[in-house]
Amino acid sequence: MNQLAKTPLHGQGPASPWVVRWSHLLPSSAQVLDIACGAGRHMKWFNDLGHQVTGIDRSPEALSEASAYGTVALADIENGPWPLIKEQKTQQFQALVVTNYLWRPLFPVIMESLAPGGFLIYETFSLGNETVGKPSRPDFLLKPGELLTCFPGLRTIAFEDGFLADPPRFVQRIVAQRPHAMTSPAQAPAIYRL
Repeated sequence: MNQLAKTPLHGQGPASPWVVRWSHLLPSSAQVLDIACGAGRHMKWFNDLGHQVTGIDRSPEALSEASAYGTVALADIENGPWPLIKEQKTQQFQALVVTNYLWRPLFPVIMESLAPGGFLIYETFSLGNETVGKPSRPDFLLKPGELLTCFPGLRTIAFEDGFLADPPRFVQRIVAQRPHAMTSPAQAPAIYRL
């Protein structure tokens, strides 16, 4: 009897080197949200670092694996309401992680979900990727420098836009911080270690 090969779930494998590289910016025991978390590779990474992790995805199969690393929310965030509302306000997190996912209408919700002083770590495909594989539709590919303009008011800490060889893909990646509400210069954030 033939059995169908099981399709690998999105979000398996090791954490993205970009996410790993910038994880040190988070305060200890930070509340982290992984958007389109899949099977939870980044949830696992942040959970292992001692952070409180929440993941959102529309795949119940993927979330059954991701739930081992934190709280999960089953939601179709492209066609339904944002699931993380508490007392009629968008829940805020000290870090948001988004990898290999692009849904431009979600950008305002991402901004609302980032707490003052919080960090956005974002990495996804960009134009040029259609020459090496999928995704190849322009709707799922960032335009040159687009991530620098999508989140106004955030302070850019790092940005890359280019080709990665293993596996071959074109990506954009950004790490940015939402400013603190400062009442005096003494509250300004410390210099970031690169």
